[in-house]
Amino acid sequence: MERFFKYTLTLLISTVAAMEFYQVIMRYILELPVMGLDEILVYPTLWLYFLGSVNASREDTQIKANVLDVFLKSDRAKLKVRIVADILSLVTALWLTWWAWDYFRYALRVWKESPTLYIPTFYAECVFLIGLVLMSGYAGWYLFKNVKKLMAGSPADQRA
Repeated sequence: MERFFKYTLTLLISTVAAMEFYQVIMRYILELPVMGLDEILVYPTLWLYFLGSVNASREDTQIKANVLDVFLKSDRAKLKVRIVADILSLVTALWLTWWAWDYFRYALRVWKESPTLYIPTFYAECVFLIGLVLMSGYAGWYLFKNVKKLMAGSPADQRA
C-alpha cells in the first residue's frame, strides 16, 4: 500500500504542478489563455487531496492537538484519551461517508459534465465516497488496535 500511495501521490502532485506551470506560461508570458485547463485541473487536484488524506489516515499522521497528553502521567491514561479520539474520528468519518454515499448516488444519477470540455464530473466526485470509506476503515482499524492494546495492558499499567 505504501508504494501505491508514494507513486500515485507523486504522479498527481507532479501533474497538478506541471499543468499549473503550463497555464502560467501560456497565460501570463505568452498571453494565450488555455481554455478548459482549469476544468481538467479539478480532477487530479481532488484525487490528490483525498488520497493524501487517506494516506495520512493510513499512516496515522493527521494533525492532532494532543493537549491532554501534557497533563496525563501514565501511558494507559493517554491511550484511553486516544481511544476516545478514535471513536470520535470514526463517528465523524462514518457520518461524512453517509453524506458522500448520498452525493455519489446523486452524481451517478445526474451525470453532470464540465461546462467547457464536457468531461463527466462523476470521475472527480466519486473520490469523496472512495476517500471517506477508506478513511473510515483506517479510523476503525486504529480504534480496534488501540482498544486491543488497552485490553492487553501490563499489570503495572493497570494500577495507574
